[in-house]
Amino acid sequence: MTDTGTGAAVRPDLLALTPETLAALSNRGLVKRATKELDAGTVPALTTDPDTTVRARFDDGTTTALPPGTGLDEGSCSCAAPGVCRHLIALVLAHRRDAEAGPGAAPAAFTDWSPGSTDDAALAEAVGTRPFATARRTFERGYAAVVHRPTPDRPEPRVELPTCTVSFPVPGAIAYALTDAAAALRGEVLALAVWAFRAADAAETGERSVPVRVGGRTTAPATARPALDAAVELADVLLAEGVAHVGPVHGGALARAGAALTAESMHWPAGAIAALAEQLTAYADRSARYRPESVAALLTEVHARRRAAAHPGVLGTRETGDTPLRRVRLVSLGCRVHGTGQSLVSEVYFAHPGAGTVLVLRKEWTAPEGRELSAHQLAGRRVLGTPLGSLATGSLVSESVRRTPSHALTIARGRLGATTITPVGAAWTELPEPLLVRDLTALAAGWDGRPPRLIRPRVEAEAVHVVALSEVESVGYDPAEQRLEAVVRDASGNRALVASEYRPECPGALDALADALEGGATHISGSLHRSGGGVRIDPLGVLTPAGTVVPDLAAGDGSTALAAVGRRPSDPLTAALDEALSAMAAVPHSGLRHLGLPARARIDEAATALSRTGLNRAATLLRAFVETPDDGAVSGSEALAARSGAWLEAQLHLLVSSELRFSGTGSGTNDGP
Repeated sequence: MTDTGTGAAVRPDLLALTPETLAALSNRGLVKRATKELDAGTVPALTTDPDTTVRARFDDGTTTALPPGTGLDEGSCSCAAPGVCRHLIALVLAHRRDAEAGPGAAPAAFTDWSPGSTDDAALAEAVGTRPFATARRTFERGYAAVVHRPTPDRPEPRVELPTCTVSFPVPGAIAYALTDAAAALRGEVLALAVWAFRAADAAETGERSVPVRVGGRTTAPATARPALDAAVELADVLLAEGVAHVGPVHGGALARAGAALTAESMHWPAGAIAALAEQLTAYADRSARYRPESVAALLTEVHARRRAAAHPGVLGTRETGDTPLRRVRLVSLGCRVHGTGQSLVSEVYFAHPGAGTVLVLRKEWTAPEGRELSAHQLAGRRVLGTPLGSLATGSLVSESVRRTPSHALTIARGRLGATTITPVGAAWTELPEPLLVRDLTALAAGWDGRPPRLIRPRVEAEAVHVVALSEVESVGYDPAEQRLEAVVRDASGNRALVASEYRPECPGALDALADALEGGATHISGSLHRSGGGVRIDPLGVLTPAGTVVPDLAAGDGSTALAAVGRRPSDPLTAALDEALSAMAAVPHSGLRHLGLPARARIDEAATALSRTGLNRAATLLRAFVETPDDGAVSGSEALAARSGAWLEAQLHLLVSSELRFSGTGSGTNDGP
């Protein structure tokens, strides 16, 4: 330990407390005030005790001390302010300034460390006896987490727990841990995060980001899950009878099955069952929200999750319902509106910079009797006391936010006074990676090795990011597909395709998107996926020199003439997979018991197309389904089970193949579109 030249020896833990970290541990106002006073010459005298406690004496006689191995809230100050005060902040800032000005000062070296090295005795002392005991009960039930080890680009180790994030900005000092969970939960989630790191360290995978299952008893076999078995049986009935033939009673049964799954904390299959029930309602209402492909994918997901139930995180078991967050700042990334003229759903996407995640605030809107709604009309409707259009282009600071395991966002009723909304300004440009993407190639490489979407956690906005743009190469409209397409380049020069289809509920969206892209767009937010050998962006918002544009909420009737898109060469593999999935989706629509010859012929033709493109395994599975006997060769129940199994095998293969079609394409991201 060296001397700073002012009587205070250097404390490495205090040097790691940047102004941003101090603001997260206290509040930005205190940091600004302490900084202003130091700049004005109100600098305390610093000394260090033999045990490395740093003390500060201010000109007005105020004395402050920070012992080693404790957080800011364990420091002492003679002023009357409760908790962390500006004097404690000033002590840390003054200590950092002295160290930076001292002889031989150099930037702090990167430290590769793990919070998991903290033993339980030190952990219990740091978090408190009661939070430690509460965390231990959660540990005994078991929970899932994603551990991110430190890297030179992001040196803070962090853990994504189901409903919050915990980071450790100071090497070797867990007392300075940051979390977006409410203060009352801080000790508990800190302990859970340390144990998650310990589990990742024991696995010794060498990966920088590791999903882990922590604690808990040995997972029971799938046959011991009656709620899940009951949900699968209802899915099988729907596949056998078809959406077109089941009545409202089946929708009610699905709703009860979803509630039973939720009661047993199996949130992910519960979400799939709830989405199935919504599809049945949409079909009964003749709504455009009904899509046979969605029903087919959801049925497959329910079975896939049951098959993989023994693997961590597949069911969402023991995930808490929701968690209150501390005072957080969220940055809106735009809004998606979908539905019909009678019923619309708005989804506002918020980046949570401190946690590195995206949260979704959803609201349903119903038109008055005899009238219809458009997305643009919703822009003036109020959410949280502010127009939806302002919310979708603003930054939200709130003390009353709750977050679910699926990253949905709720605001406590009656606490709007604890929530403020300001214009988003340039906040997109200040987002941390990976929320802000400058290199699509690196992002796409990180997708490799993930479990299939069918068994990943059902996380809202999993693929939503902001992409920094260096160029918009072209913008055009495909009248055959009713789709606007634009080729853009990210900040690293990689190409991506921006594609947005016309939706009658948002008639002005494509015109607004084209104007924004051609008006000097610097950033675009949206959902990112592999497609056509590259990355495809389904846009939510566009940042231009004039401000943020949210296409879905834009005015207009869609009558603006748009330039025709240049025809791109079709991708036969993607086309063959898409046609096969569409053909197979006719099965749960009509039902296995009612499948006609035209549907069978279409599936057979899709199999031929798959064979021609080299997807022989997929073609074989489709033909196996078509050729499965459905007559008197075997008993009716056995024949139905065989046909159901053949459909599921083919559907599972198609969905996973479609998702992984472009994994490991290397430079494909550069020149795909």
